[in-house]
Amino acid sequence: MNGIIIVDKPINYTSRDVVNILSKKFNTKKIGHAGTLDPMATGVLVIAFGKYTKLLEILTGYEKEYEFECVFGKSTDTYDIEGNIISDNPSLISSEKLKQAITYFPKKYLQEVPKYSAVKINGKKLYEYARANVNIELPKREVSILDFSYIDSYDKCDHTYLKAKVKVSKGTYIRSLIVDLAKSLDSTACMSYLRRTKQGMFNINDAYELDDILNNNYNFVNLDEALSYFEKRDLNDDEYQIVKNGGLMKDSVDTVLYTYKGKNIAIYKRYLKNPDYLKPWKMF
Repeated sequence: MNGIIIVDKPINYTSRDVVNILSKKFNTKKIGHAGTLDPMATGVLVIAFGKYTKLLEILTGYEKEYEFECVFGKSTDTYDIEGNIISDNPSLISSEKLKQAITYFPKKYLQEVPKYSAVKINGKKLYEYARANVNIELPKREVSILDFSYIDSYDKCDHTYLKAKVKVSKGTYIRSLIVDLAKSLDSTACMSYLRRTKQGMFNINDAYELDDILNNNYNFVNLDEALSYFEKRDLNDDEYQIVKNGGLMKDSVDTVLYTYKGKNIAIYKRYLKNPDYLKPWKMF
């Protein structure tokens, strides 16, 4: 079985839970997902089956779009509302200040990875260190904030709640972004809601609820649609033999999807050891 399905991940399910449920549903072990969502998060989760699991590395690299809500004045060890509370103080912030902070939030910066995350240091996941109360220097990664917009805000019990929408590069933690936004306002904050609305070309409108899929109400993604990100080249007979055997190809672009007689054959990318050529990346 080969295919891609876009799932609207329900709340309180891990991404692995969804994979396990669909593995049983379709009776296959060759299945995976692109872009982990925390249990409290909902929204776009790209699931691939069979040979299309090869595409997950590519799909995970796409930009992602989220809608979130956060509460100011509260901080937790996990940076979200489900964590252990570190501090809880009144914090009322006007909509004007929130809009200004969002407008001037850096477009690129070094973001510290949350200690409750699956990033590995010396072979162990950060959350394993955190649960064992072992202090470790948290890594920082450069992230890009491609778009950041204010939706709404309201006050409740001496705390301001912000609703916003953000488009980010791969590897960006929205929980950390919220903490960093609060710091710019001399406050603290934690995430109270997160929904991924887009990953690459996959929109929440393309997603199916888990119950619908289990009741056979779904469609697979058109592979050509999934690969529309790449420039295409149609191979002649001689070139097809080279690509089929994993040979190098001379081309002017950094990545390309090679096709032959209407079929997708391989994705090639720039060969760093010999930049005049492309080498196989994903073979179909």
